[in-house]
Amino acid sequence: MNIILSRKGFDSGAGGIPSPILPDGTLLSLPIPSDDKDLYESLMYEGKSYLEIIKELKQSFSLLHCHVDPDIRKIEGKNIKDWVPAFGQAGAALTHFLNHNVGVGDIFLFYGWFRQTEYSKDGKLQYIKGAPDLQIIYGYLQVGEMLTDYNDIKKYYWHPHADIKRKDSNLNALFLPNEHLLDTNKPGYGTFMYNDNLVLTKKGHCRSHWNLPKCLEGKEISYHDKSNYKDGYFQSAMRGQEFVVKCDKEVIDWIKGLF
Repeated sequence: MNIILSRKGFDSGAGGIPSPILPDGTLLSLPIPSDDKDLYESLMYEGKSYLEIIKELKQSFSLLHCHVDPDIRKIEGKNIKDWVPAFGQAGAALTHFLNHNVGVGDIFLFYGWFRQTEYSKDGKLQYIKGAPDLQIIYGYLQVGEMLTDYNDIKKYYWHPHADIKRKDSNLNALFLPNEHLLDTNKPGYGTFMYNDNLVLTKKGHCRSHWNLPKCLEGKEISYHDKSNYKDGYFQSAMRGQEFVVKCDKEVIDWIKGLF
């Protein structure tokens, strides 16, 4: 079994601001800008559009379309009666998966760049002054089914990887979740509320300096080697977004402990 640390959501090059840790602890990962059909103004959270949320945090933001993937939160505004959660991958990143035999049973842990927010006196969302930039695990999906044939993928018409523009791609896949995570009664996909155990960034360090859980220390992590293990922290790779790690009992116990 593998776990895949999968970096998603806004970053310094796509979106340009951290996703918000909302005042109630919700880790609201903001989907990156794209030419896909989903619109920020159509995606809603607690009665407010994603576009409104983003513009409260970054007034200059003017992009309209976004790539909703992984699609693991039933988002208000999409109104898809037959929605099921799914995660898509293509191109070089999918090749990386195939080279590491990623497939059914493996667990994606989605993480991204976050910062704590609060509401101003006029009810607008704002970053808390001095709040640190953190890499945080915000969601997960254990693979129950991996689809690579476009005729199968297109049934999930709302997902960006089902778009007709990917019809002739030889490297396009959709990952659907197990009913339950491992041997627990937890669903096979979902998002987390903030807690300290989900934070990858070492306290007082820049967000790419990680304090790895004990179960991952010394393990082979794709796109990394022994040189990434520094004195007192782990330097996560600046390039690449899908880091594959072989799973053992200690890692499985750590995943269960995230709940």
